Amino acid sequence: MTLQQLKYVEAVARCKNISKAAEEVFISQPSLTAAIHQLEEEMNVQIFSRTNKGVEITKEGELFLGYARQVLEQADLMESRFKGKSELSPVFSVSCQHYSFAINAMVDVIKEFGGVKYNFTLRETQTFEIIEDVSRLKSEIGILYKSSKNEEVINRLLKKYDLEFVEIFTTTPYVFISNKNPLAKKEKVTPEDLSDYPYLIFEQGEHNSFYFVEEPYPAIDINKTILVRDRATLFNLLIGLNGYTVSSGVISKELNGESIISVPFDYDEHMCIGYIVKKGNALSRYGAKYIEFLKKHLFCGNTKLS
Repeated sequence: MTLQQLKYVEAVARCKNISKAAEEVFISQPSLTAAIHQLEEEMNVQIFSRTNKGVEITKEGELFLGYARQVLEQADLMESRFKGKSELSPVFSVSCQHYSFAINAMVDVIKEFGGVKYNFTLRETQTFEIIEDVSRLKSEIGILYKSSKNEEVINRLLKKYDLEFVEIFTTTPYVFISNKNPLAKKEKVTPEDLSDYPYLIFEQGEHNSFYFVEEPYPAIDINKTILVRDRATLFNLLIGLNGYTVSSGVISKELNGESIISVPFDYDEHMCIGYIVKKGNALSRYGAKYIEFLKKHLFCGNTKLS
């Protein structure tokens, strides 16, 4: 196994096309294919599956790619230190629940490390997929929350997939509503106050379980629910329908504007927000900076953390 072979794998995975990858790494297509075949045989792993539509990375290949990127990054650090140059384009991925501070932190990472070429990924996705992404090293870091309601199930999954949860902060839940909502003037909102308003929830696909919801579920009869897939839709419905959702109380005015506010929720629950990583894996320089920027946005004036 050579560094060059790992670079070939990374290029094919990124381009999703053998011909494009071959052009990028300045090698013929047959030579690239042969090098990857040789690596797969040596490591006893099928990294890519060949289809009529091109190449697709296998689940085992995603895990291999995660380790390959760690090796390539360490080689890049050595070149930067001893040769005074870096030829590897930054590659870094995060999977997260729908938090504005996760986006702000990624913006800062890209500004710090992005150059002529880079490959950064931010997946706002479903809770189970966050765990799956990190377990397969598709993402280096996952951002999610735990509460008294879901903690046992989440911890069981983290143990099963050999993942570690690192707490960033713990808060009581807040209600996110439009600043024109009749409840906006209240100092606190009770579960009974919300009974006539639609509850907006991020849908969780196949794993649409109580334990994977992103919003602490109040112990009340909820007559109106709306499932959404993205944050922009949720905020538009909060404004248009006087709906609400329950979250951490952290709002970025840069991303969300002045129309959405958070009001303390009079509900006996907590949200422990943190990040998950593969157990035993040290954070890359991009990952370490991402966590640093994450904390900056959580505890600085650009966000509201009540």
